[in-house]
This record gives sequence, structure tokens and C-alpha cells, in this order.
Amino acid sequence: MSHQSPAAPHLPLADGSFIPQLGYGLYKVPTTDAARLSLDAIAAGYRHLDTAAFYGNEREVGEAVRASSLPRDELFVTSKVWKDDNGFDSALRAFDESMRLLALDRLDLYLIHWPVPSTDRYVDTWRALVRLRDEGRVRSVGVSNFHAHHIERLIDETGEAPVVNQVELHPWLPQTALREFHAARGIRTEAWSPLARGRVLGTPLLDDLAAKHRRTPAQIVLRWHVQLGNVVIPKASSAERIRQNLDVFGFELDADDLAAIATLETGERTGRDPDDD
Repeated sequence: MSHQSPAAPHLPLADGSFIPQLGYGLYKVPTTDAARLSLDAIAAGYRHLDTAAFYGNEREVGEAVRASSLPRDELFVTSKVWKDDNGFDSALRAFDESMRLLALDRLDLYLIHWPVPSTDRYVDTWRALVRLRDEGRVRSVGVSNFHAHHIERLIDETGEAPVVNQVELHPWLPQTALREFHAARGIRTEAWSPLARGRVLGTPLLDDLAAKHRRTPAQIVLRWHVQLGNVVIPKASSAERIRQNLDVFGFELDADDLAAIATLETGERTGRDPDDD
């Protein structure tokens, strides 16, 4: 199922930057593999690498960026401050440590990984990220795993909206209301666990759509994300799967396909509800 397909388009962010719509996600990619697989992704045409302090592979992602033959400006790198470092001063220190490991001059996108409402430090964390952006140390700042009410509080208390909210999103959990909230505020929706950690791929409906389009079930779901307008960051552990995941820009799902996929919604999460932390 190999096709020649255009590279991922770059979508505009509210701050004037652009983000590649499909990236390589490095959650649970071991340090022993992270640099090699990141380079495989770059070679396949990816221009967006998504890591985090919690993933433990920032150093290897930075190595891959430096080892690539591409100019730094052509690669988009995201990292995230872990919830244990929420707070103004601690977030600034965490950023310094991430940049030490990445060994890059600047970061393209920095996110608050989780709001952790029980500790009530996410607004202070957000103020730290805005400061890093204003100082030019990171180009864009956003959040991850935030509900609409968390984002509303950021805007109310700081006057600054995130340009991205990266959340669990897949056919079981399409996050329709949250995506509408984002769209009304110029926030880009980014999907983690876009395939429900692979579990959604056992659905007969997706097998039927894959046969119809002569694609894999994973490619059908990733194309669904693209047509919703999501940024999407699938993880893969082989060069072949990395290539397949990017090859979703040469076909289109029709209205009947999209309506069929909409019937898969159950509200089931593979991860935690952000309010439960």
C-alpha cells in the first residue's frame, strides 16, 4: 500500500507561526530508538517532532534535529513541561533543563502537559510560558489536556489564549464541543492517541473503509483527523509504519465515510480525564 503523497501542509497558528499538520509523536519511544526513528521520520518527509520532558527522550530528539541535513527552520519541535514542574519558577527551570537536553537554540512550541487542577498552579505555569515566548526563547506556547473551562481561566486571568491545545482525540472521543470552542478562539486542536493507542483499528467499519480506499485502517483514521482540521501526531516504532502514517494526503474521505466514522463515538478515553488530576 505504497502511494506517492504530498507532504503534510503547514497550518497557521494565531500568533502568525505555522505548524506541520502531521508530526511524529515520541510518547513511549525508548531512548535507544528515539534518535534513529526521528531521523527515519525526517527522511520520510516529517517536519514536526513532538516530545516532552516526561517522555525522557528530549536529548535524542535534539540529536536527530542536529544530525539532519535540513536547516533548523524547516523542522518544528514541540516539548512540554511536566505536571510536577507546574508553577512559575519551576516551569522556567524545567524549560531550561529541556533546552539543555535538546541542545537547540530555540523551541518551536512549548506546552503545559497537564493542568492538574488539584494543585492550582496551571495559571502561574502559563504566565511562565508567555514570558518565555515574549523573551524569544520559544516561538509559540500552548497547552495539553486542558478542558474548555481551564482555557477560559487562562484567558480571563492573563488575557492570553494558547495557540494549541493537544488532547486525546480519536473516533471514540472526537471532542466535538472542545474543537468548536477552540475554533471560536483561534486555538488549533492537536490530537494525541489519534488511533486510541491502536485499539480503534480493530473496528470492522474501518476495515471496510480501508478496503474501499485501498489504504490501511490507520491511514483512514489519520485522514479523518486531517479532514477535521486537526494537527495529529501518531507514534510509530518502525520506518515502514512511519512512512505509512504520513501517506494520508493523496486521497479523501467522502461525506458518507465521515458520517460512518461519526457513529464510532463512545466517549471512551485511553488516558485520564484532565479534571481527575
